[in-house]
Amino acid sequence: MNLFEEEVKKLAPLADRMRPDTLEEFIGQEHLVSPNSFLVRAIKANSFGSCIFYGPPGCGKTTIAHIIASTCKGRFVKLNAVSSGVGDAKEVIAEARRNLELYGTRTYLLLDECHRWSKAQSDCVLEAIENGSIIFIGSTTENPFISMTRAIISRCRVFEFKALTKENVITALNRAITSEKGYGNLKVKVDEDALDHIAWASAGDIRTALNALELAVKTTPENKKGEIVINKATAEDCVQSKALAIDETTQYDMLSAFCKSLRGSDTDAALFYAEKLLISGYDPLIIARRLVAHASEDVGMADSNALLLAMSALHSCEKLGFPECNLTLCHAIIYLCEAEKSNSVVVAMNAAMEDAEKYKDAVVPNHLKNHPTGYNDGHGKYKYPHNYGGYVKQQYLPDVVKDKVYYMPLNNGKEKGLIKKKDKYNK
Repeated sequence: MNLFEEEVKKLAPLADRMRPDTLEEFIGQEHLVSPNSFLVRAIKANSFGSCIFYGPPGCGKTTIAHIIASTCKGRFVKLNAVSSGVGDAKEVIAEARRNLELYGTRTYLLLDECHRWSKAQSDCVLEAIENGSIIFIGSTTENPFISMTRAIISRCRVFEFKALTKENVITALNRAITSEKGYGNLKVKVDEDALDHIAWASAGDIRTALNALELAVKTTPENKKGEIVINKATAEDCVQSKALAIDETTQYDMLSAFCKSLRGSDTDAALFYAEKLLISGYDPLIIARRLVAHASEDVGMADSNALLLAMSALHSCEKLGFPECNLTLCHAIIYLCEAEKSNSVVVAMNAAMEDAEKYKDAVVPNHLKNHPTGYNDGHGKYKYPHNYGGYVKQQYLPDVVKDKVYYMPLNNGKEKGLIKKKDKYNK
């Protein structure tokens, strides 16, 4: 690194300066970077192939990509799927081929927000991935199995990153305060409750936490001792999420009260707790995800429209953001509270899951197999229900659980009619 590059590095944002250079410095994602994990073994053996990293923002996806390229002695190129296209990718691939042929240097192409690429854009890198011209590393916050083309997925190994814990974020903050790459040359003192609040409000996003710390340090004047002291009030301002009468403990208490109010059909209480969480800086997506879960767990088959409305609220939070999504959230909350309740879905799920785990060797009846064998196992041939008016009684479950009943309709809401229907079919 020359003098110019060193000066540029010093002026870079704190989050960039504190980016770990080695696996030993990396924070969190223990399930991926444990000493004997596939990821670590592949990096150390310099045999890392194309892959896709997906998980929430600020959890280390880009950092791991940098470490891979650095450890494996490769050239690192970063593109963003939002602002780059086929022409940019082809240019990188052409340069990668030249470097591989002339110097034997591999090129690691990190494509950020890779789910935003269309099929045509994705197809332009397929050949380069297959012949090894580039090592492709996609980075996305979306589930790639849903948001990306099968062609790309089939050529890449997928690694799921988890949201970092509050302890992980505090570790990163303390490292930034003491490290020479951060504020080790300054007298920076951060109150424990200030650190705690930054870590909590950043919701597992180290980049957000470091940006808040940087803003706090830059905007806080030194005291008479030459110290930069950051208290909780300053932390609240810099992380842009005030702790309005709600700390981490009451946060979980209120979320619990919100969920129990939904289940208990208390519309007013559910609305109150939801709004209390929202004005305290709580992520509306978390509330929306709880609505989706409760729509099946507590309303279920009594009123399946609840699930549709909950999904609409989730989509509204993703596309509109707060405060615009607040109306849709309240709409869904009121609907779920006022809807008739049934827990038959979760009861059926738990019972089926228990047996699926218990009877690991259960055999599919011969007449239901994709390619039935020639022998007769006592079930006869498969009966096509539409040839019998839409329903015909025959065995579908394996022999070991053939008499089990997992779903039992309750006498609530639209589920009432299903009781008569099951009785009719079971005759």
